Amino acid sequence: MKYGLIAGGGSFPILTLKAARAAGHQMAVVAVKEEAAPEVEELADSCQWVSLGQLSKLIETFHAEGISQAVMSGRIQHKQIFSAIRPDLRLLKLLNSLRRKNTNSLLGALAQVLEDEGISLLDSTHFLSSSLARPGPNGRRKPSKGESSDIAYGREIAQALAGFDIGQSVVICEQACVAVEAMEGTDLLLERAKALSNGRRLTLVKVAKPNQDMRFDVPVIGTRTIRKMRAANATAVAVDAAKTLLLDKEQLVAEADQAGIAVFGLAAPA
Repeated sequence: MKYGLIAGGGSFPILTLKAARAAGHQMAVVAVKEEAAPEVEELADSCQWVSLGQLSKLIETFHAEGISQAVMSGRIQHKQIFSAIRPDLRLLKLLNSLRRKNTNSLLGALAQVLEDEGISLLDSTHFLSSSLARPGPNGRRKPSKGESSDIAYGREIAQALAGFDIGQSVVICEQACVAVEAMEGTDLLLERAKALSNGRRLTLVKVAKPNQDMRFDVPVIGTRTIRKMRAANATAVAVDAAKTLLLDKEQLVAEADQAGIAVFGLAAPA
């Protein structure tokens, strides 16, 4: 079967393409110029590069390729939406129709426009379900008592933050919230927490949004996250199980184990 892929930055779209191709599917890619890596073109059956804001070109490309089902994967930095976007008339009309211009509103409206054009967005994890975090330890080490306390506290704060569609991650140190995520993303969050913590042990907590739409903006951590954690003296990360992608999962777990970092999947509340 032939699918479409809207490719943003990072390794998420690359791993998606590899998994889809391994399953025998053809992939027509629309790659975001400001974010996607050149490798996506090498892995795609066809590839059209578009700038942020070229909604009409995206739709025209998928129509020309006969695409009725697509996935969206990869990072679109929130700051890009405000600094780099040059909307075409179709996207401008969409933006002007929104009461709020947060991520959920914008991507939800985009998904509806695609649906109206006969293109259904599938869950972004459609080809990578085996890489979703499982409940409990995902590596060798379990969180310590102190880390577990920080995880429980951090989860409360992160869930409240995610409910406002501001960010999905927080960094906790000894039951104190050191830093919360906004547009800058998890990597810069960890760098900021490192600067504020004076070398003390940190815990990262990343959650899904309430009623997380798995078609886009799902929580993701990768090997880069583990390396940033190691540099910041963050010794544990907790994520929502079954809703968070562990990109390049085997390598991620291996690096976390080597660094002594606990990777823990939070089960849904009973």
